[in-house]
Amino acid sequence: MVSGFAPASADPAAPLRRGPRFRRGTTVFVAVAGLIFLAVVPNPFVGNVRRAWPATARLLPGCHRLRSGVPPAAPAAHPYGTFPVPDDPFRFLPCTNKTQPPTLDDPQADQHWAALYDPDPAGWSWGNATKEREEEDDDDDKEDDNKKKSDPYAGRGIYLCGYLDVPRDWTNATADPRIVRLAVTKYQVAGLARVDAGAVEGLLNPPPPSPPPPSLRSNRTIVINPGGPGGSGTAYTWRAAERITQRLSGGQLDVLGWDPRGVNATQPAAACFPYDADRDRWWQLANRYRAVAEADGVGGRGNGGEGGGEDEGDDEEGGAFRQLAVADALNEATFRACAARLGDLPRFVSTAQVARDLDALRAALGEPTLTAFLVSYGTGIGQTYANLFPDRVGRVILDGTEFVPDEWQLGGFGWAALDNVTDAYRDGFLGECELASDDDNNNNNNNNNNNNKDGKNKKALEAAVTALETRLAALVARIAARPAVAYTAVAGPSIVTYSALVAAMYAALYQPNTWPGAAQMLADLERGNATLVAAMLDELVWQYDPNQPLLAPADDTRPPPPPPPPATDELALLVICADSYDAPPPADGLRWWDALWANMTATAWIAGNSRFYHVLPCRHFTTHWPQAPAGVYRGPLNHTLAHPVLLVAATHDPATPLRNGRRLAAAMGADNARLVVHHGYGHGSVADPSTACTDAVSRAYILTGALPEGPTGAGPGAETHCYADGKPYRSEVGTAQVAAAGEGAGFGEGHYDEHLATWREHMHEMRLLHPGLMRRRA
Repeated sequence: MVSGFAPASADPAAPLRRGPRFRRGTTVFVAVAGLIFLAVVPNPFVGNVRRAWPATARLLPGCHRLRSGVPPAAPAAHPYGTFPVPDDPFRFLPCTNKTQPPTLDDPQADQHWAALYDPDPAGWSWGNATKEREEEDDDDDKEDDNKKKSDPYAGRGIYLCGYLDVPRDWTNATADPRIVRLAVTKYQVAGLARVDAGAVEGLLNPPPPSPPPPSLRSNRTIVINPGGPGGSGTAYTWRAAERITQRLSGGQLDVLGWDPRGVNATQPAAACFPYDADRDRWWQLANRYRAVAEADGVGGRGNGGEGGGEDEGDDEEGGAFRQLAVADALNEATFRACAARLGDLPRFVSTAQVARDLDALRAALGEPTLTAFLVSYGTGIGQTYANLFPDRVGRVILDGTEFVPDEWQLGGFGWAALDNVTDAYRDGFLGECELASDDDNNNNNNNNNNNNKDGKNKKALEAAVTALETRLAALVARIAARPAVAYTAVAGPSIVTYSALVAAMYAALYQPNTWPGAAQMLADLERGNATLVAAMLDELVWQYDPNQPLLAPADDTRPPPPPPPPATDELALLVICADSYDAPPPADGLRWWDALWANMTATAWIAGNSRFYHVLPCRHFTTHWPQAPAGVYRGPLNHTLAHPVLLVAATHDPATPLRNGRRLAAAMGADNARLVVHHGYGHGSVADPSTACTDAVSRAYILTGALPEGPTGAGPGAETHCYADGKPYRSEVGTAQVAAAGEGAGFGEGHYDEHLATWREHMHEMRLLHPGLMRRRA
């Protein structure tokens, strides 16, 4: 059998092991018993693919192949051994469309999990062929051809699905026996070791090896988190693991992602609505943007799309305040539902509890220190981890840095994100569009330093950007007054509302490769054509998908599949509020929140609304969970670490400002952290890559521990400055894109499909980075 997983270490963070352990001597017995149980008890995890897939569509979005059929009574041997491997704390199985973790109330969880094992490697989720494999395929040597026939998966990584049980309350694990079951997905870059050196294709029952084959797992594992709160690490692994291991380790290190507590396939799942359709309906009522609300009546402060902030009156009965009262009531009702459905779970979802889970993952991997790539909100997990477990910090990259003390304050998760938004919009989305339309500038060097431009050109550029900004402000104000009408094949009749349009514009700032399409969208809309914008808005998320078939074909006599489980959107709110639970409430109640809303939309009209609605529900957190969240961490951030962490902060990041990275580096100290200032657009360094600098520094750090030195003579802890490889709008589709800048400019419908494909891919990524931002709005 494959032995490739070390047992959990003996340190205090080693994960709990609940329920019967899966021993080698009882393999056949428990598998048979499991099948007998499954034969008489309905189980949504087992059955034909039509039954299983709707329930797993959200949980296992990246499975490469869908397999049907009930698992055999006993796992058949095959050239790769059997799974799960004895004493593997993650109980890994090769991923298929059925490998969902067993439910918490399953008394035979390990047995039922083992019964999901599919012995046919053709049904497993393999990675793409490596370069070495492709070179082998070009070799005509007969001996190599025979070898490839006997092992058709040589040179391919493998996706492994598993779970890890941890205490619900890390601060009271002895007295409280309840657990959280973390869903885990690992990409093992070297694939699986064969147990039979002489097997031929089709041989499923080779003799057992003696001794067992060596493990093909890497000596360290890159643990990843995409952010959120609420981002799915298992989905992130499916989407990005192969890219991440290539970028950070040259394809040498395995990658592991997990769904944090409350998220997606991890149990208990923090879903407060029984049906997604109900959440979608409530979302429309609770998340109308300020400019639209003000149009409903006199009163409120700020003028939305025009980025103002003048006090238009103190009438609490104005449209904005009435919308605030409605949203507040809906939030209170949502948290009441969360309390009824989840009990005290929200007390145990804080960032500090997630950081302790992260240490349990490290321990289960058998690695003495943590190697990690943590993005966006994940950097908050990383900061907390580093100071809870300073002696277990290995090579940890925090990319797109938060500054966690901000998020201990009331509303901090919202207002702390706004610093760079206006610069990202003006300098990036608008300014780079103007630069791309200038033939002279198309011949400049592709870096983000414009110091070569003389004063006259800078002045002309500023005037052009201001004019363009004024035009777009007029456009969004027009949409706020009356939505544009459109038709799409997906939704039928469609309208383009202010709230939805602004949400899409903010989402575009996260990824500059979407800017040509977004610019085209706005140029068309200005000219009265809403076709492209309506199609792009169709990609914003309705959690209930009416296109998801719930009935089998007419000639299928089997029962209809179960509906997918409800989404875990409320988890983000619960984490934000748990982290700031002890911030003093304002004495003037909703008036303070109204002032905060006005201030945030005045500071950044593109981002202020969506960020505000993420913090407003915290008004009611302590009402339903008056007991303090368990184990919340409140600093300091300067514990001496076993190895310094690498911080990466971008100059025009619309979600995690550069100021965060600089404050975090100062708080941690030069001996504990080094900062890379990434001169680029989008969220984090991946959106606008710097291959020769940021990527090279990150790879050297992960592989060797080397830290960037900064400028010569700058002293210890100096910033390292890296510049993105290119500039926005310069791709084949985006070259000379002047969409909203010039009369009659734009590409025409020939490029719509390319724009939509790029946008659709970005929406998939955004559901990991910032799930709440991707919701449809009225």
